Amino acid sequence: MSAKLPLIGYNLQALEALVKDLGEPKFRAQQLHSWIYVRTQRDFDQMTNLAKSLRVKLAEKYTVGQLSLVEKQVSQDGTIKYLFGLPDGQQIESVLMYFEERDVYAVCLSTQVGCAVNCDFCATGKLGFKRNLTAGEITEQLLYIRHDSGATVRNIVFMGQGEPLLNYDNTMEALHLINRSAEIGMRHMTISTSGIVPMINKLADEKLQLTLAISLHAPDNETRQKFMPINKKYPIETLIPALHRYVDKTGRRITIEYILLAGVNDTQGHAQKLNALLKTLHCNINLIPYNPIGEEYGYQRPSREQVLAFRDWVMEGSHKVTVRIERGTDIAAACGQLQNLANITAQEKEVAVVAS
Repeated sequence: MSAKLPLIGYNLQALEALVKDLGEPKFRAQQLHSWIYVRTQRDFDQMTNLAKSLRVKLAEKYTVGQLSLVEKQVSQDGTIKYLFGLPDGQQIESVLMYFEERDVYAVCLSTQVGCAVNCDFCATGKLGFKRNLTAGEITEQLLYIRHDSGATVRNIVFMGQGEPLLNYDNTMEALHLINRSAEIGMRHMTISTSGIVPMINKLADEKLQLTLAISLHAPDNETRQKFMPINKKYPIETLIPALHRYVDKTGRRITIEYILLAGVNDTQGHAQKLNALLKTLHCNINLIPYNPIGEEYGYQRPSREQVLAFRDWVMEGSHKVTVRIERGTDIAAACGQLQNLANITAQEKEVAVVAS
């Protein structure tokens, strides 16, 4: 592990203290801040408006970031999945997506190495929980992808590996760094959670203008507990009031995420229960056809006809309903598929494409 300290994670005030310690004028901090977070430069030598003496001092004690690229895979639809190495030997994945219909680039960030929530349909949960990511490690995923791709990223989703609200402090620090330093608006950021009620309440009190997405995936406890162990600790009758409180506190519409598992939660009866459950909640509903992670887990994606039928049943309620636009299934970069696997085999790619 390098003894040098990464600067990604330092906000402007911290950089001002750093340059002062190095005997440099305060304005150098603003220049350094811009190079790191706006121009996404990773090499001190390329920060040409910094005095050479300062660049030497920085290089002696610091590094811009600490992620290393292990592998980059490009989907048939243009989605790019990055497998990053961390200094302690752990790995994480991040995804760059382009949505042609909106002309927008979005990045999906991981907040933990692995995940402790262990939803049965999710590949990340099969990794188990390794550790939380620091605010710098979360933020650097975005900056690395911006630097590598040259894309003007406008949207951020905290939907990669891990449960963001179980790494609350670091996720919040990263969110503010991305907002204030990397200059992405709070309304263009989404945090997805499996339903950690105390942290939802804490986030509500922050009154931020971000989007909260809830991985609900079932309208009743009996169904939800089959594939989401977290429901035992935070059942639906505890979760839904927390969502109402969140809306009351923030005035923001919630996104309800609902993964469709063939024969498990995709019947007309499930749709009717969902409509009843969410009748008075200020929300949109986003349906996600299951992305395959392995036949051994026993789940299948519903047919296109069944997905559309479920959508129509839910549309009988009072909410906007969308079916998620799929990205990166052929490289295991879609929702629920991130599992730190390099060199996905041709056979695995074929299975994913056929299933989609």
